[in-house]
Amino acid sequence: MKIPVCEPTLMGNELKYVTECVKTGWVSSSGKFIQEFEEKFSDYCNAKHGASCSSGTAAIHLAIEAMGIGKGDEVIIPTFTMIGACNAVIYAGAKPVLVDSEMCTWNMDPEKIEEKITKKTKAIMVMHTYGHPCDMDKIKKIAHKHSIPIIEDAAEAHGAEYNGKKTGSLGDIACFSFYANKIMTTGEGGMIVTDNKKWAENAKSLRNHCFGEPRFLHKKVGYNYRMTNIQAAIGVAQLEKIDEYVEKRRSNAKLYNKLLNNVKGIKTPPEAKWAKNVYWMYGILANEDFGMSMPKIRDELAKNGIETRTFFIGMHKQPAYTAKDERFPDLKGKYPVCDELQKKGLYLPSSTHLTKEQITYVANSIKSIKKRL
Repeated sequence: MKIPVCEPTLMGNELKYVTECVKTGWVSSSGKFIQEFEEKFSDYCNAKHGASCSSGTAAIHLAIEAMGIGKGDEVIIPTFTMIGACNAVIYAGAKPVLVDSEMCTWNMDPEKIEEKITKKTKAIMVMHTYGHPCDMDKIKKIAHKHSIPIIEDAAEAHGAEYNGKKTGSLGDIACFSFYANKIMTTGEGGMIVTDNKKWAENAKSLRNHCFGEPRFLHKKVGYNYRMTNIQAAIGVAQLEKIDEYVEKRRSNAKLYNKLLNNVKGIKTPPEAKWAKNVYWMYGILANEDFGMSMPKIRDELAKNGIETRTFFIGMHKQPAYTAKDERFPDLKGKYPVCDELQKKGLYLPSSTHLTKEQITYVANSIKSIKKRL
């Protein structure tokens, strides 16, 4: 049996809507599906405005610049994140300031945020790690105390909820990714959602070279971050099935939990009492009492045709940031939780359309490794 770590699930009207784009000629960055996708996705997130773009990284970059954040400013981010989020802050000319995670949710530790706030801090960017929302009440209390807006990096958390409220509506502005391995996909693509009309309009201008009146008079430097109508068509089709996909991810995780919870040394993913985790990736930690290191477990699973991925490597360990550049994060701090997650964590196969047989095969393979130790 061969089981990829994550594949897109395309089981709806994707081909129908893409065919319409091709037949009508609306294949580039104009067309009815762009507006439809922005309106329907922002509505799904309980936000007033949506601005589509070319990737999740582009969404973060656009959001930061749309908020007026730039050179000399600081944005607080988790060190346990994907490098695209950190790079996006740097693209805008600002400096990422790193915060460690908490082991109970794998998200940014709210208790460690305030000590990183300075007069230069212009935003706190939280990430809902692997589909589990952050403890937003604690973070909002800090943000409001210092009058700092919150950016949600919700790239991995479509449909996740905090106390019954969806990600995308928990901060001041939110950014999503629709890469192929996300719960819903457009192949490549991203989206900003916000209740702030000015920020949404700024993002839409910036994504399209800041064309003005007359068209080729540009008052600002913009970017080519547009989403195509074909991508948006796929997004509309995916959005029609998002509730089904989210519940399938949750039911897959429930089965994994049932099969793995009693395996000594394996820690299954968190789900706080106030959270609805959508398990973008079903991640486990291999603790010392399992008897085998995470890399060796990966090798053994690979022999059984099971593809896995390691967890993120912290931003404080990235060689790309060792050069002298005022925009780069300070790498001197200690981030023990991030380091532990990196050392022990791996994703198991997480596709929405996984079968019970496949999940059972993966879990039994882990149990078999344990029995041989």
